[in-house]
Amino acid sequence: MVVAKQSNYEEFRLKRVEENKKRMEALNLPKLSQNLNPTSLKTSPMKKRCIPRTPEKQMVDLHRVQNRRRGVSKSKRRDLSNRVYVSDKIRDEAIARAEKFQADLGSDYPSFVKSMLQSHVSGGFWLGLPVQFCRSYLGKHDGVITLIDEEGEEYETIHLAKRTGLSGGWMGFAIAHNLAYGDTLVFELVRPTAFKVYIIRVGSSGESSEI
Repeated sequence: MVVAKQSNYEEFRLKRVEENKKRMEALNLPKLSQNLNPTSLKTSPMKKRCIPRTPEKQMVDLHRVQNRRRGVSKSKRRDLSNRVYVSDKIRDEAIARAEKFQADLGSDYPSFVKSMLQSHVSGGFWLGLPVQFCRSYLGKHDGVITLIDEEGEEYETIHLAKRTGLSGGWMGFAIAHNLAYGDTLVFELVRPTAFKVYIIRVGSSGESSEI
């Protein structure tokens, strides 16, 4: 009985195999399977992904640019290793001599006294002017103001009206006259856009001096 069942099952299995084989031939599957040879498949080259710049990478590049700029700016700066730092007492003495010099001018031109700070003679080279003086005697718009030293040499500077100070050109004047911390200047407005400038050197007994 068991043998008969196995024989029937085997006949049924062979019949299904034969039917499946005919179906594969009808669909042309054997030829397709032969054509799908793994060695004949060509893989497409991987495209190189474009990796976006990350904020960290941008920060590194920015620091490199800033370092290069610092290197250039340092190479162009004056050698300030011999800069003299003075006490408040010596600085106040220079201011007092400048104020006396201003009083002795006996001029009808408006004037003011300005003691030099580090920011005036190094680094940013920005010279702020007395606000009230600017409002009273200087224009309300940006323009060129000429500085005339005691030798008659003229230096053009840029006056920024809203900021009440001198920017472009002031650095050239400061360097040309070796201005240092504590030096005190007397500015005399001899023309609407021109100052006569007298320099009172810090630690000097003279009334005014030029280089």
